[in-house]
Amino acid sequence: MISISKQDSLITVAVAGEFTLNDFRQFEDEVLYQVHLGSKVNILLDLRDMLSYTVDVAWGELAFVREHGSEVGRVAVVTDNQWQAWSAWVSGLLTDADVVVFSDYDEAEKWVSAWPTESE
Repeated sequence: MISISKQDSLITVAVAGEFTLNDFRQFEDEVLYQVHLGSKVNILLDLRDMLSYTVDVAWGELAFVREHGSEVGRVAVVTDNQWQAWSAWVSGLLTDADVVVFSDYDEAEKWVSAWPTESE
């Protein structure tokens, strides 16, 4: 299950339980809509309650990052899971976005919200 909220150029996504392809498509649509408005998007991705994801989500994520990675400014991933942190690191290699993993939600929100006012 996925929960998405938007404020200006920040999209906040929380995943609970299994992250499915339908959930990913919702996320993708939100990002593409924001990009269509003409601005880079920042993403706060809260994975603390994610239990699993389907293989098609992983494949979809890689394709999305390769195609739209230059349209993202910052991605803050909140997780304590080593595999999710590793996945975020790999995704960061495929994009121009600044991807950082946090264990503290408030720190992640502060960091991702500072862009573009903070010097890159």
